[in-house]
Amino acid sequence: MVTETTRERVELVAGPLEYRAAGPEDGRPVVFVHGFLVDDTLWSDVPERLAAAGYRTYAPTWPLASHRLPMVADADLSPRGLARLVLAFLEALDLHDVVLVGSDTGGGVSQLVLSEDPARVGALVLTNCDAFDTFPPFPFTWLFRLARHPAAMRAVLGATRVAAVRNSKLGFGWLVRRRLAPEESRGWVQPYLTDAGVRRDVASFARAWTGRELVGSGEWLGRWARPVLLAWAPGDPFFTDALRDRLLAAFPDATLVEFPGARTFVALDQPERLAGEIAGWLSAR
Repeated sequence: MVTETTRERVELVAGPLEYRAAGPEDGRPVVFVHGFLVDDTLWSDVPERLAAAGYRTYAPTWPLASHRLPMVADADLSPRGLARLVLAFLEALDLHDVVLVGSDTGGGVSQLVLSEDPARVGALVLTNCDAFDTFPPFPFTWLFRLARHPAAMRAVLGATRVAAVRNSKLGFGWLVRRRLAPEESRGWVQPYLTDAGVRRDVASFARAWTGRELVGSGEWLGRWARPVLLAWAPGDPFFTDALRDRLLAAFPDATLVEFPGARTFVALDQPERLAGEIAGWLSAR
């Protein structure tokens, strides 16, 4: 099946969201939630591969530091505010029985969606992500604290204008197994470095963040009886196997598929396999 990807925009109360959509209009909706300091390209062509399998996919760029359209000045961009933003997106597009796919910070936000209002979510897929008392893992806690101060954060991120630094282990290099091309990661840092509105949004998120948003999440995750797929790269030094095992035990109906050879950004390392595992799992369910 050949599928066309469109770039679209929706106006929400909190502000505008850009997203890419693909697949048949009557396909089951799959909505992707990326993490901090990346955009929708974090998902590689996983949305398009699922669209080719008959799903209707939506990959927004959420206001997590790489967005090109700032939110309104008083938008609630706390972690729970972002969960409500995801719900507002689902409502605006009138999406039901959604397969929610989260990575990194976006996996934590997706878990908060289940706490806020899970009615529109029919299944959950989590790649390596935040959970419980890991939100985010060390040393990224320092990045969140730094983000409370836009001038300081901009000065530190200024070094990432150089691709060799940006894609090294001082930047994104620890998070992906394969070598990133300069153009792949340029768009992740450029909005923050060039747009004061984006920096304001990120400061709002960071100042509202406590790191304890997912503490006690086992209570609401344990009440959510719909299917969950953990698509996890083992051996991740940040999102550990122990964290994965706690998540696996927390959900009443969870399946684990491991992605050896990948790192935190599973979708960038193994997009074909990730799309295939999601499609096969959904079909079997």
